[in-house]
Amino acid sequence: MAWKSPALLLVAGLLGLAVACLLHINRLLRHVPAQARELSGTRWRADELRALYHALAKKPIDYTEKLPPKLDRRYIVTGGNGLVGGFIVLQLLARGTPPSHIRILDLRKTERGDMINGPAAQVDFIPVDIRSAGAVSLAFSKSWPASASHLPLTVFHTAAIIIPSERHKHTYTLPESVNVQGTRNVLAASHAAGASVFSATSSAAISIVPVDLRVPFWAESAKNACQVLDERDFDAPLRSDDGYYSNYARSKAIAERVVCGANQDDFRTGCIRPGIGVYGNPTDNTVGGPLSQNVQPTMIPHVVQNFVHAANVAVAHLHQESVLLSQAHVKDIPQAGRPFAVTDPNPAIAYVDIYTAISALSIYPFRAQILPPAPLFIFSHLVEWYTLLRHHVPSLQKTLPPVAGVVSYLQPAIFSICTHLLVSDVAARKPVAKGGLGYEGVLTTEQGIVSEILEWNREQRAHAASLGVNGSAKVELKKAYTTSNSLADHIRALADVGNVSDVNGKLK
Repeated sequence: MAWKSPALLLVAGLLGLAVACLLHINRLLRHVPAQARELSGTRWRADELRALYHALAKKPIDYTEKLPPKLDRRYIVTGGNGLVGGFIVLQLLARGTPPSHIRILDLRKTERGDMINGPAAQVDFIPVDIRSAGAVSLAFSKSWPASASHLPLTVFHTAAIIIPSERHKHTYTLPESVNVQGTRNVLAASHAAGASVFSATSSAAISIVPVDLRVPFWAESAKNACQVLDERDFDAPLRSDDGYYSNYARSKAIAERVVCGANQDDFRTGCIRPGIGVYGNPTDNTVGGPLSQNVQPTMIPHVVQNFVHAANVAVAHLHQESVLLSQAHVKDIPQAGRPFAVTDPNPAIAYVDIYTAISALSIYPFRAQILPPAPLFIFSHLVEWYTLLRHHVPSLQKTLPPVAGVVSYLQPAIFSICTHLLVSDVAARKPVAKGGLGYEGVLTTEQGIVSEILEWNREQRAHAASLGVNGSAKVELKKAYTTSNSLADHIRALADVGNVSDVNGKLK
């Protein structure tokens, strides 16, 4: 019989093996380990979310009294028009620092609705590409008003480029130039300007170990499918390049060592590691990204992670500044020259909770389209192979277009960040007397996400009204935002990325 021929039997066997492998990968990527289930809270309910939404609409959360006390200082905030940096600026203003005593250094103007009016709009903004040591030095040397020029200086360094999906060395140049060399430039300028405190935003992504799906068919989980992220890796040598899940994580790890290694008695430094992922304004990727979609393709509704509101990250920075200054005359304090991981003050949530919140609260229709992860995993390797081919064979770049947009994010590295990541901020929450920062989050994840959707709805209604349509306008008229992902795409696309005016012009 023809079907018994060796060739057909081999083909049938290979096809069967391929199907078995796909099913195996799919099962591994959909599995929720027991540890993740135990440390996750209960799933959110639409009726409870609506009740919280209406309560916050009537009375927003005011956490000003929970901020560390005002200090009589002047401040430079790199990335101050962005997510974490923006909340640092707003919190400095909320506790009484005059706008003239704060300076923002950023690549572009802000798109944040909460910063284009009021005191935040009065803060001095200097457009700077931190990759240019000369531009950074010039911005730091700009004179201050007489009321601030004599005050001691704190620098909050939050500027970074976030490209979470790339892992090969040929794509390392851009994150290295911003996250490592840019940090060195800001650090040097801060020291030269006489700053006494330097607090930088790092990332809990540093401690992520790449997920490994090469496990036996009978294994329940992939290797490293559930990880607890804290600061223990900081006490060990830097891992090899492939020990980090992406170039972004590698560059942030090196930058963190640079910042912490610069600590001196008269120049106290430290880092804050936000959990995965950071949210808090419609311009973010974590919540703002899905909000902008009518249909959100997703393979991770079951994935459990500890999220962190950018306001909580900013509060942690202010705590770090306070601690470093309160013990300025004490040598070798345990809080100096080291990172602290922070997250929201509640159990981890699942991505389905975000989708439930958006579906229940957004003024526009929304639904999550769940996709099987295994085919996407295979496709991600094809995307990576294609980008490597264009790099290794430059002549093909004239005929083969680069991968852009959402597809460019779908590379194997993304599967290590789209898994169960539990952040421990035990060290940060310890009292100062016990070596901690005395950190306490001011917003839960549920409060933070509902507040963001409330803000997004208001901005969308205002945008629709400016176009002369009502709040139920067509979805294609939605107000668009530049997220960190799209900003990285714009920067990469510019031929002369050092031209700040071009960057601002292209983003409008």
